[in-house]
Amino acid sequence: MAEQVPKSVLFLCLGNICRSPIAGAVFRKLVADQTVSDNWRIDSAATSSYDVGHPPDYRGQSCMRKHGIPISHIAQQVTKEDFATFYYMLCMDESNLRDLNRKSNRVKNCKAKIELLGSYDSQKQLIIEDPYYGNDSDFELVYQQCLWCGKAFLEKAH
Repeated sequence: MAEQVPKSVLFLCLGNICRSPIAGAVFRKLVADQTVSDNWRIDSAATSSYDVGHPPDYRGQSCMRKHGIPISHIAQQVTKEDFATFYYMLCMDESNLRDLNRKSNRVKNCKAKIELLGSYDSQKQLIIEDPYYGNDSDFELVYQQCLWCGKAFLEKAH
C-alpha cells in the first residue's frame, strides 16, 4: 500500500500575528477532532515582514484560550519554498491575495492553490477583516469566520 502524502495548508495574513495564527490553530483543532491530523501539514505565515519573530497578538491568544484552542506560533514570512511545498495557501483579504499571486509568479515550481479562506464561507463573507485595530469582539468574529470556513474547507479537501 502506498503511503498517503499529507495534505498541506498555509494560512496567510499581513503580519501573521492575528488572523492567520488563529486560522491555523482553529484548523489544527478541527483536524484533531476528526482524528485526521496525520493527514495534514498546517502552518501560517505573513505576506509582510512587519511582525516576524513575534508571538500572536495577546487578544487573539485570549480568544483562543476562551475557546479551549491551543495557540503557539512565532510570526514568519512566506517563502518561495512555501509556494512549492504547500498545496493550499488560504489568505484573509484581497491585499494578501494580490501579494501572494504576485509572489507566486516568481516561483518556477509553484504548486500552491491560492485562495481566500473566506471563499469557503457559506454566508459568502469573503473577507476576514484584520482585527488588529479593533477590540475583543473583532477577534471573536475572526475566530468564528475561521471556524466556519475551516469546517467547509476540511469537508471539501478531505
